[in-house]
Amino acid sequence: MNIRNNLRNIAIIAHVDHGKTSLVNELLQQSDTLDERTHLDDRAMDRNDIERERGITILAKNTAVNYKGNRINIMDTPGHADFGGEVERIMKMVDGVILVVDAYEGTMPQTRFVLKKALEEGKVPLVVVNKIDKPSARPEGVVDQVLDLLIELGADEDQMEFPVVYASAINGTSSLSPDPADQENTMDHIFDMVMEHVPAPIDNSEEPLQFQVTMLDYNEFVGRIGIGRVFRGKIKIGDQVTVIKTDGSKKNFRVTKLFGFLGLDRIEITEAQAGDLIAISGMDDIFVGETIASASQPDAMPLLHIDEPTLEMNFLTNNSPFAGREGKYVTARNLQDRLMQELHTDVSIDVQPTDSPDTFKVAGRGELHLSILIENMRRQGYEFQVSRPQVIVREIDGVKSEPFERLLIDTPEEYMGGIIEAMGHRRGEMADMVNTGNGQMRLVFSVPARGLIGFATEFMTLTHGYGIMNHSFDEYRPYINAELGQRRNGTLVSIDSGQATTYSIMNLEDRGTIFVEPGTEVYAGMIVGEHSRENDLTVNITRAKQLTNVRSANKDQTSVIKTPRKMTLEEAIQFMADDEYCEVTPESIRLRKRILDKSTREKSKKK
Repeated sequence: MNIRNNLRNIAIIAHVDHGKTSLVNELLQQSDTLDERTHLDDRAMDRNDIERERGITILAKNTAVNYKGNRINIMDTPGHADFGGEVERIMKMVDGVILVVDAYEGTMPQTRFVLKKALEEGKVPLVVVNKIDKPSARPEGVVDQVLDLLIELGADEDQMEFPVVYASAINGTSSLSPDPADQENTMDHIFDMVMEHVPAPIDNSEEPLQFQVTMLDYNEFVGRIGIGRVFRGKIKIGDQVTVIKTDGSKKNFRVTKLFGFLGLDRIEITEAQAGDLIAISGMDDIFVGETIASASQPDAMPLLHIDEPTLEMNFLTNNSPFAGREGKYVTARNLQDRLMQELHTDVSIDVQPTDSPDTFKVAGRGELHLSILIENMRRQGYEFQVSRPQVIVREIDGVKSEPFERLLIDTPEEYMGGIIEAMGHRRGEMADMVNTGNGQMRLVFSVPARGLIGFATEFMTLTHGYGIMNHSFDEYRPYINAELGQRRNGTLVSIDSGQATTYSIMNLEDRGTIFVEPGTEVYAGMIVGEHSRENDLTVNITRAKQLTNVRSANKDQTSVIKTPRKMTLEEAIQFMADDEYCEVTPESIRLRKRILDKSTREKSKKK
């Protein structure tokens, strides 16, 4: 059996913020790939604006480096469980994984999530303990944690015998010793570990072609681009090939363009063979999981399993009094076209029409997944409204079931009581509690996904901003018959339209938290604050001070009002109740009642 000894395919997996994108940067910088003049930005692989702002990887990226005459293809994967659909498919393309773990935090929920996917595919993990330069680093303890996690996830003996490199990606150093003083200014230890421990691809290029699409891209000029791995055979530009669709039907097409990867660039190539990771264009409706095979012997590969969505929201056209003021794309047709376009590249999303022509049900893998779609659309000039997220309830073996999440919380000890109480209200069960030293506790809960909707804001308040929480999908379990995760307080709702005044805001401050600044335009039915009690309160926030010859209009200017609470998109989505919408435009995020008129709203509540 021939193998391609000078080629390796690896994926880098890690929990969010453990430094894998920085590590890829350093591997690119220190390999023989880029010419001397190329300057790499921090986290150069995160090219999307939102990825750069939030410091997270959303889409899997591929790059390739040259090292001592060898080619190493590297897939940088997302760390959030919301983008787990990307991680799963990438495991099919590679022969080994580098697990990056923070030298202080150790294994986290998403470490567990991505590692489980890698082990299920039988990949051998190589471990890089990153951020070894942290004063609080505890490298040996972290390696023990990785071993415990592998045992817990049922790894086999080969997977347990993992090699370890200790590194600081940010400083570009690595070594085989856990002592930070032994770090060397090189990444060669990681390259050598990959060359030694990751199996080389089998060279069966003489057999009939099989290529499977694991990721999609879209380009105005060439249309759909299928990215994946050549599992056997060869492929050249101009070849007549057969696409075997997910339903088993077949279509023939001619390969118009092939791309390989090197550094940060996609380069045009004329042919590829077994083991290569490439991109193909020429087929207008190609999808993830489909096989491109030789026309003479079209053999399909097993279909890829893609985790189904667990959360859904309604996206609908904006019908508020301010509709059409700030957006470029405002009609139901615009909204539908944009959501259909998203289906071209994101396989974890599902879009369904509803009884109403201007409302679409959009399902995704979690709040973060959906909020990033909303943020992208808003930046592209779309204006629309969304409803409160709902979990997707399924019937499993005749039992009504809902998704549960595994929640991991790191918090200073003094806030632990409040968190345990809040979790009790949300039907969370504690699975583990560990004292991690320095007055810090680590709590692990199993909690219904419904109970986590809107919890992030409450969690920040409970821990005064010092807590860190992470969660990932665990499994479907029998449905808990209870109201979970609903907001406790009511809202302050504007009774009329106009501009908010300092005078009104001052008079309303003792009723709750205000969301708008003086001078903000509001409309009847718009939410302008959170009530300090459980019921909604209709308020007049546009009333101006009556002027008499005794009091002057300038008196207002000496009054000081509290800074209003400005909501981010995520906070607004988490804050919403079932009878409310979040209005999203390129310039504003507003919360409103579904029924704007006060008397109609009260009548429908009585019903």
